This record gives sequence, C-alpha cells and structure tokens, in this order.
Amino acid sequence: MIYKGPSTNKTATRQTSDRPAKKNGQIIYGMRPVMEALESGVQIDKVMLQTGLSGVLFSDLKRKLQETNVPFQFVPVEKLNHITPNNHQGVVATISPIKYQSFESVVTRLQEEQKIPLIVLLDHVTDVRNMGAIARTVECVGADAIVVPAHGSAQVNEDAIKTSSGALLRIPVCREENLKTVILLAKQMGIQVCAATEKASESYVNVDFKLPTLLIMGAEDTGISNELLKLATVRAKLPIAGEVQSLNVSVAAGVFLYEALRQRTV
Repeated sequence: MIYKGPSTNKTATRQTSDRPAKKNGQIIYGMRPVMEALESGVQIDKVMLQTGLSGVLFSDLKRKLQETNVPFQFVPVEKLNHITPNNHQGVVATISPIKYQSFESVVTRLQEEQKIPLIVLLDHVTDVRNMGAIARTVECVGADAIVVPAHGSAQVNEDAIKTSSGALLRIPVCREENLKTVILLAKQMGIQVCAATEKASESYVNVDFKLPTLLIMGAEDTGISNELLKLATVRAKLPIAGEVQSLNVSVAAGVFLYEALRQRTV
C-alpha cells in the first residue's frame, strides 16, 4: 500500500524541536523537522499549520513554504491532534508519494530528445478520481506529463494513484505556482495551447495535434478560467447530442488525448 496514514501508537516517544525529522507513515511533524525536510528537498505535498501560531521560527517556516511553493493551510489544533498524538508543535506535513518536476525542465528534455510534447494542464481539477483517471489516460496514450497548480488542486494521494492504476508513479507531474506563467512559457517554447471548452466553435478533430501541444482541461464545475482561456492559441469542443451539455472532465480528456494519438499514429 502506498499510504500508511497516521500512527495510532499512543505510547510513541514525543517529538522535540531539536530532533531530526521523523517520518510517520507519510507525515512529518514539528516546526524544525518540517523546516529541515523543506531544506533537504523532501517532496512535501502540503503543510497544515495550527491556527494562531506565531513567533520567529513560525515566520521562518512560513517564508520557506512560500519560497518552495509548498501549499499550506491553517487548521484547528484538534485536526492535528487527530492526525498524530505526538508533540506536533502545531505543524504537520504530508509527504508526497511522487517527485514533482518543473514544466520547463520536462519540455526542455523532450526537445533535446527531439520529441513532440503532448502535455495536459489541469486547471484546478479538485477530484482525485478525475485526476487519477486523466493520468491513466495520459500514460496509455504516451503523453508526456501533467501540470497542476500548487494551490486548489487535487492531491496526488493514495486514491489518485489507485484510480490512475499507478500511472501517477510513471509519468512526470509538474506542480507549478502560476498556471498563467506556464502557458506563456509554453508559447515561448513553441507549443500550441489548446483549451478544451464548450465555448469554442471549432471541433476537437480540427485541432492539429501533430504540433507540440499543451492541452488545458478545466475544473469540474466551472471549466477553464477566463484568464487561461484568453491565453489559448486554439479552442476546441466536443460534440454534444444529448440534453446534458457537459462531460466529466476525465472523459473529455480521454477523447481529446485519443484524437491526438490517432493523428500522431496515422
């Protein structure tokens, strides 16, 4: 099993702030241990901070989280106590089961290998099962990577990995602070940006997927944000014959990706 979850050992030795980071399944707790983990390059998925924390060490930790683009949130102490009975000092971090990569490094490597990039950008897709299903399709069609925002996105956790049939462990996942920056960089690197949206007039079969492509799939409820939609070089939609006017995002992604595969293998 990928995720062991928090310990239920009530007699565990209490963590002190001067001890090295202690991994408890997939968590690290304590201010200094989490700080040490960040400085040593441990891939942290998110950090939960106790509401009301203050002090110099806390300020240093918060600044480090912002510098490393690690998502964090403030939660009641009761939630932290539920995760671990040990002395967490108001800080609990969950360790990512994967190593995130940067979008620029992935594209640079693909270009050096003379490959035509096909990358999926998920605009705040929050359902882990949708993320997992999309990742599974990405791997099946031989696409190159998934891009997700650092904040407001589904976590790469046990459920996502299970739904992906392990694909999330085999494909690059890029966690980026600013999706707008990613799109602008993609265009600078010669990649067309295709927005999958019902607001388009063009059919998905008319998109030239033989070109280097960044495919944007929108959030389950709101679709692609207007800010990103404006930056797309091409917009495309799927035909809808029934009364329900939208598809599940993972299904829609599958149709687009298999059209890309069809074009590239003709």
